[in-house]
Amino acid sequence: MARRLPPLNALRAFEAAARHMSFTRAADELNVTQAAISHQIKALEETLGVALFRRLNRALQLTAAGQAYLPPLRDAFDQMAEATARLKASENTGQLTVSTLASFAGKWLVPRLPRFQHRNPGIDVLISTTSQLVDFTHQEVDLAIRFGRGGWAGLRCERLLTEEIFPVCTPALAEGMRTPQDLVKATLLHDDFRIGWEIWLAAAGVSGVDHRRGTRFTDSSLVLHAALAGQGIGLGRHVLVADDLASGRLVRLFDITLPSEIAYWVVAPERHFERPKVKAFRDWLHEEAQAHLDAGHGWAAAS
Repeated sequence: MARRLPPLNALRAFEAAARHMSFTRAADELNVTQAAISHQIKALEETLGVALFRRLNRALQLTAAGQAYLPPLRDAFDQMAEATARLKASENTGQLTVSTLASFAGKWLVPRLPRFQHRNPGIDVLISTTSQLVDFTHQEVDLAIRFGRGGWAGLRCERLLTEEIFPVCTPALAEGMRTPQDLVKATLLHDDFRIGWEIWLAAAGVSGVDHRRGTRFTDSSLVLHAALAGQGIGLGRHVLVADDLASGRLVRLFDITLPSEIAYWVVAPERHFERPKVKAFRDWLHEEAQAHLDAGHGWAAAS
C-alpha cells in the first residue's frame, strides 16, 4: 500500500521552523527565503487540515497539533540523517569485494595486498576468486580484475598489465636446457591459456617435441607450483611468475618471448568508480602495476 505523505519540503520547513521557533532561522538553515518557509508551512497546514503554528506579533507558538506532530517528525528526520551517515561511511570504509582469477590473486594480488591494508586500515578487502565473469547487476561485487581483451559491454575497463609468455623452470632443471631443442627430453607443464606449447615451439623453430605430452592443469598458478616443485617446464606469464623469477626460485629459459593481446583489466560499472573505497583500491592497483613494470617485470599497460 502506497504511503500518503505531505511533500517532503513542507515537512522539512515545519520541522526546522518548529525547532528554531523562527521562520527566519529555518530559512537560513534550508537556504531558502522566509517567504518560501511561510508558503510551505501554509500548504502543509492546508493539506493536514489543522493549524500547526499560532502566529503572534513577534513570535511563533506551536498549536497542540503542532506539538503532537513535531516529535515523531523530528525522530524520522534524525533516523534518515543517521541512515545517510551510515551509508556514506560504508562507501568510504567497510568491506570491499574484489573478484578475480585464483591465479592472479595468489601469484600477484595477495602478496601485495598488505600495502593496501596498511594505507587503508578502514577497508576490509574480500577477494572472491572465480573463472566466471561477474554479473554486477546481481552479485555484490565492487570491482573485478578480468583477464581478456577488454571492452566488456556496460563496464568501464582499464588495462592494468599486459602479458608475455616464456618457458620457466627451477635452476636445477635449467642446467640441462642449452637450446630450445633440448625440450625434447623435458616434461612439459600445460594450462588452458590459449597460447600454449604448440605456439611457442613453432615460434622457436623446434621440431620433434610432442607439444601434447606432459601434465595438464586448469589453473595457471598450478603450473607454477609444479614448476617450483621441479616437476617440469611450464610456460610462465610474466605477471604471475615475476616474483618467483626475482627470488631465483624459477629461471627463465631461452630468449624467445611471445606477446599476448590478452591483458588484465580493472573493470566495474562506471558508478562504482565514484565510491571512495573503490577509487582507493583502483588507484592502488595502478600504482602497484607501475611498480611491477618499473622493476623490469614486463610490458607497459598500454591504453
